[in-house]
Amino acid sequence: MTPPPASAPSPTIAGRGLRYVALGDSYTIGTATRMERERWPNQLVERLGGRSPALELIENLAVNGFTSRDVIEIELPQLEGLRPEFVSLLIGVNDVVQGVPEDTYQANTVTILDDLLGRVARERIVSVGIPDYTVTPQGAAFGDPAHQSLAIRRNNTIMRELAAARRITFVDVYDVSIRAGDDRTLVADDGLHPSGAQYALWVDRIAPVVARPVEA
Repeated sequence: MTPPPASAPSPTIAGRGLRYVALGDSYTIGTATRMERERWPNQLVERLGGRSPALELIENLAVNGFTSRDVIEIELPQLEGLRPEFVSLLIGVNDVVQGVPEDTYQANTVTILDDLLGRVARERIVSVGIPDYTVTPQGAAFGDPAHQSLAIRRNNTIMRELAAARRITFVDVYDVSIRAGDDRTLVADDGLHPSGAQYALWVDRIAPVVARPVEA
């Protein structure tokens, strides 16, 4: 399938950053983090604060429990009024938890990425891989850990390949997330979600690949 052409970067207003909208689920809204600034989109904005232009997080549309279908039906329609100039996407863990078939997740991901390409230049879209919650203290409460871990990796492969086909940046944080099996400082107080410390490790990986397109 040939991806549609990307739209040109939206002009920015002198003195402010690129309008950044974050899409996704609990990992992007930062469920169980103690403070809003611990969420990885907020940390990313802070990390890139010295860049010109910087990012301005105008909206975090992520919702705990959302699937790829929810992004299509609820989050994407809100972009029209928000006029983003930079977008991040992290979605798929709840598709795993709810048993959404892989081909459905793939079709939904195609819809999401192609929609974003119609709004934002491909260089200003970043997709982030799904972390592996099964290594956390509460991980076994959401399905058989071995089965769910495999499904997470398979959804990550789907997102990686679809992003690559569209020349959209994909950042894998899976290997970072499994460190939480040995280091509980990387797990939030709910025993399931990443802590602010783990999100900081994600941003170590995300920020360098985002910085160049932001400056372009």
